[in-house]
Amino acid sequence: MPSIPAGFRPPRPLPHPKPLGPIALLKTLKRNSLECWTRAHFEQPVVPGGFPFARVLVLSDPAAIRKVLVESPHVYRKSALERRILSPRLRHGLVAVEGEQWERQRRTLAPSFGRKAVASLAPAMTEAAAALVGRWRNRGGPVDIKVEMSALALDGLARSIFHEGLAGDPQAVRAAMVTFFESAGRIDPFDIIGLPDFVPRITRWRVRGLLRAFDAALDATIAERRLGLAAHRADAADMLSVMLAARDPESGKGLSEAEVRGNVLTFIFAGQETTSTALTWALYLLSQSPEWAAQVASESERVLAAAAEEAADGLRQTRAVLDEAMRLYPPIVGITRTAIRDDELAGCKVARGTMVVISPFVLHRHALLWDDPDLFDPSRFLDGAARRIDRYAYLPFGVGPRMCIGAGFALQEATLVLATIMRNFSLALAPGQSVTPQQTFTLRPRDPLMMRVQPRG
Repeated sequence: MPSIPAGFRPPRPLPHPKPLGPIALLKTLKRNSLECWTRAHFEQPVVPGGFPFARVLVLSDPAAIRKVLVESPHVYRKSALERRILSPRLRHGLVAVEGEQWERQRRTLAPSFGRKAVASLAPAMTEAAAALVGRWRNRGGPVDIKVEMSALALDGLARSIFHEGLAGDPQAVRAAMVTFFESAGRIDPFDIIGLPDFVPRITRWRVRGLLRAFDAALDATIAERRLGLAAHRADAADMLSVMLAARDPESGKGLSEAEVRGNVLTFIFAGQETTSTALTWALYLLSQSPEWAAQVASESERVLAAAAEEAADGLRQTRAVLDEAMRLYPPIVGITRTAIRDDELAGCKVARGTMVVISPFVLHRHALLWDDPDLFDPSRFLDGAARRIDRYAYLPFGVGPRMCIGAGFALQEATLVLATIMRNFSLALAPGQSVTPQQTFTLRPRDPLMMRVQPRG
């Protein structure tokens, strides 16, 4: 087991000794919500209050989290805030729909994300990783890891979802997809304070025209693939074909056009964000830990000689680094639910209408749940140590019925890519870098993350 560099605790905003006032809180939420947390949030299992516009309970008690997300989902419904943020672009996808529509979509899509189905996409993921290796070998000077990982994750998803490519001008479509991620990834202040949906959101209004190329290309690709499947000219070789061919085992019905479109957008957006942020932070952490970097490089050299569909299972050290990266820098902002009746959580009274907030960033660094929580230590996720982690203390993909359906896909892609990069390159943070995590829709470095990339051997 590699040794841990003494005192290597990645940077994060320091918690406040007491809650911020209403005006300061709103300003801080707009700038970086990570700066809003207080010491109490990292030390107490339940912290009420702290938001001027709603009754809020911040929850970090594993038993209470289980109750909210698994045992009593009928009492704690997805909050209006979450729906407002997700619905504009993803309104018909699995992440945004509710009730019977969600149950039907989940039943229909579940087989597409089973272990065998995800493993069959490993070659597409390794092709994207190999393309990155080729680019980096012919490039001089430092690279912006955040930008590179976003491009790589998008490439891997495009190869997995659209084996034959997207219709339209590839450059225009790619530019539109980047614009889509940027606009969908912003949390509009109007969403936070709860203005009605009919009030235009400035952060999204400005980019409507730029997204037309992406929308048109997606619609044309779906229509073309449907015709191919109907005429038996295409098989279920990629995720789009599988999605179009999928049927609900209870009703026998497939997804509507709007549902296919919404779920393609959901998988691209959620998959790109999750994979790219996990890889970005993992590479940063390895650049600061020569011992773990050497361990991952050695393991990848040994394991990647196997077939791509089997390699991910053997990359245990690599996966542990990713797990620890997602503990310290979890991809998702938070999980919010609204109590529809009075209840009690961890001994605290919960009034009807209270918004329950579960923040993975707080939960994963909580003093009651983790030993030395700010220390980078991937061995937490190896061997017997991993079995001691409470299932409801570690939620990079959520938990319960609404856990991210694409978690297996994201983990397989990130593991294969990280191993491929570390097998071929050594990375070092470029001089003068200041690394500050910033929470928007996901947790990313605030500034460009420049690294010097040196080929191995």
